[in-house]
Amino acid sequence: MKKICITVLVAVVALIAASDASAQGRRGLRLNEVMVTNDSSVTDDYGRRSAWVELFNSTFAPLEISSVFITDDPSNPKKYPVPLGDVNTRIPKRQHVVFWADGQPSKGTFHMNFTLREGQDNWIGVYDADGKTLIDEVTVPASLAPNTTYARSEDGTGEWEVRDGSGARHVTPSSANVIRDTNSKVEMFAERDENGFGMTVMAMCIVFSALLLLSVCFYVISKIGEHYSKGNKAKSHGAKLQELTREERPDSDSGEAIAAIALALHEHLDAHDRENTVLTINKVRKAYSPWNSKIYNMRQAPRH
Repeated sequence: MKKICITVLVAVVALIAASDASAQGRRGLRLNEVMVTNDSSVTDDYGRRSAWVELFNSTFAPLEISSVFITDDPSNPKKYPVPLGDVNTRIPKRQHVVFWADGQPSKGTFHMNFTLREGQDNWIGVYDADGKTLIDEVTVPASLAPNTTYARSEDGTGEWEVRDGSGARHVTPSSANVIRDTNSKVEMFAERDENGFGMTVMAMCIVFSALLLLSVCFYVISKIGEHYSKGNKAKSHGAKLQELTREERPDSDSGEAIAAIALALHEHLDAHDRENTVLTINKVRKAYSPWNSKIYNMRQAPRH
């Protein structure tokens, strides 16, 4: 009975810990970009253009959002519950997902049951599974023009800004808000180390440093093993290694001795009977085979 209680207690604690970890992960969910009027922008899976809301997983682990709520009404935080059972609600790390505000939830998981109002301020909130904890919110201004979005300057962070597609303010549904076509660090390294000598020296230093570290580790491990070996030898003679002087302490086993012991153990443990390849055939007096036996026939001969 005591073991059962302990098992149940451990299971409850693990369940609470898992639930808390999942809740902490959902805190990383962010509203990332919103389009209210969609006349010539991206289309949904039915080929129709509707308002859309982009969510972003700002964590560095996959995030399951099938238990969160999306709403445009602060008084009704559970307005659109993200359905369970859809594998696409598991957002990979640092990735995006788009929900369509078309008021037609029967079309699928990513079609919400409300629409956004043109020419008005639109408040959008994301609530946790309890329907009370507000994860993120944004108020989209009424002045937002058609086919423009209200988005963060960087994914999951930064200030909100209007994006009309001009310059670096791209409309980016299901993609990063900042499009980087170059890497400044790579360009700087290529400029300062044109021939690659610096990269070669760094690579060689890393390799030799790793080898040196491995050598030190193996040396330390061998010394520890040697110490325990001497202690076991002294113990087998009824003495303690700490009580013996340096001259009285037993020597550690040499590599040759260890190899000889290992070979002896191999020969002892791997011993088996050796059979020759001579095959003996003895002929019996009466040749008999069950294949031609009458007692194994399928049908019995009728008796007269």
